Amino acid sequence: MQKWIEPIEMQGQYAKLVPLSHDHLADLQEASADGELYNLWYTAVPSPEKMDQEITRRLKLQAMNTMLPFSIIDQNSGLVVGMTTFMNIDSTNKRLEIGSTWYRKAVQRSSINTECKIMLLTHAFEALDAIAVEFRTHYMNHQSRSAIERLGAKLDGVLRRHSVLPNGTVRDTAVYSIVPSEWPSVKANLQWKLDMPRG
Repeated sequence: MQKWIEPIEMQGQYAKLVPLSHDHLADLQEASADGELYNLWYTAVPSPEKMDQEITRRLKLQAMNTMLPFSIIDQNSGLVVGMTTFMNIDSTNKRLEIGSTWYRKAVQRSSINTECKIMLLTHAFEALDAIAVEFRTHYMNHQSRSAIERLGAKLDGVLRRHSVLPNGTVRDTAVYSIVPSEWPSVKANLQWKLDMPRG
């Protein structure tokens, strides 16, 4: 029987999403070092030394059918500049989360993130017929929350004292979602953002 969700490559003008592989290790280590993203206490970007372990972790979750991890390739440079996933995959109810996403500092707030979200959401709603796509982030991660809200996702609520972080603090998790009836407007808005001239 065919699984609900299978590895796939998605290609855009600015970005390409390809199945995560250990072949991408060196680029991902360099990407993590750009801006020392792994030092941010409210998010979980793997350090260069732990990147190989993180790739292995994500691929194990893929083998369990709960995650589909991608490497993000910058079409301009050809370099892997970050990671993203379909995660918490619920095949029975056709729900999933887009998360565990990070980009090297040099490409943050660029067209790459917008285009990746368009590709992931298009696949979720138009190929997989998902009934909802979730986004979750630390309540205190204001940059991430603003980015999710700019997508057009709605706040479902806050899971208080949801998880313990490696530094010992307890995370409140803000949960957002997009549902199929909202997707046409969200897609039009994202496409408009992508097509806007950048100075």
